[in-house]
Amino acid sequence: MATQPAQFPNPANGETTLGLVRHFVEDVATLFRQEMALARVEISEALQRITAGMGSIATGAFLLLAGLMVLLASAVLGLATIMAAWLAALIVGVAVTAIGAIALAVGFKAIRSASDKTQRSVDSIKRDKDVLTRSVS
Repeated sequence: MATQPAQFPNPANGETTLGLVRHFVEDVATLFRQEMALARVEISEALQRITAGMGSIATGAFLLLAGLMVLLASAVLGLATIMAAWLAALIVGVAVTAIGAIALAVGFKAIRSASDKTQRSVDSIKRDKDVLTRSVS
C-alpha cells in the first residue's frame, strides 16, 4: 500500500501546538489503519494456507484409511493362500500408507507456518500500542 510521505509541520511557519497535536493524531490514525490493513492481508493469507493444509490433511487421512484397508486385505490374502499374491497387496498397502503420511505432514506444516505469520502481526500491533501508550503518558 503506497502512501504519500508525511508532511511534517514546521513550527517556524506559525504551526500551533494544537496543529502539531492534530497532525500527531492524524499520523497515529494513519499508522493504525495501515497496521490493520497489513493484519487483514496476513490473516487472509494464513486462512488460505490453513484451507490448503486442511485439504492435504483430508487427503492424507483418506489415503491412510485406504492403506489400512489394503494392508488388511493383504493380511487376509496372506493367511488364505500363503502365496505371492499377498506380497503384492502388502507392497501396495505400504506405498499408499507412506503417501498418506507424507500428505499429513505437509498439511500440518502448512498450518504451523500460517500460525507463525499471524503472530508477527499481533506482535507488531502490540508494540505500536505500547509506543503510543508511553508517548501519551
